[in-house]
Amino acid sequence: MSTPRTLPSPAERASRAAALLFCVLLIGLCLAWELWLQPTGQGWLALKALPLLPALPGLWRYRLYTYRWTSLLVWLYATEGLVRGPSGRGAEAWLGWAEVALAVALFSACTVQIRQRLKAAKSA
Repeated sequence: MSTPRTLPSPAERASRAAALLFCVLLIGLCLAWELWLQPTGQGWLALKALPLLPALPGLWRYRLYTYRWTSLLVWLYATEGLVRGPSGRGAEAWLGWAEVALAVALFSACTVQIRQRLKAAKSA
C-alpha cells in the first residue's frame, strides 16, 4: 500500500505553475498559428494541439506519470518548430522559434517537477 502524498513544497508548486503555463501557451500558439497568424489554408493542422489537452488535468493534479509522458511528447513540437523556424520566412520563422522555446521551457518545467518529486520520495 502506498503512503499518502504530502502537501507539495513551494518549489513543486512553482514548477507545476510553470509547466501549466507553458503547456497552455504552447496550445495557444499551435491554435493561433494554424488558424489566425499564419494559416496554411488547412485548418485541420490546428489539431496538432489536441495531444497536449489531456496533459492539463494531470499537470494540475501533480500526476508524475503525466509529467513524464509530457516531457517526451513535447519534443514533437520542438521538432516541428526546428523544421519550420529555419525554413520559414517572416512570421512563420518567428512562430517556429517561439514553438521551440515554449517546448524547451515545458520540457524543463516537467523535468524540474520530476526531479523534485523523486528527490522528495527518496528522502522520505
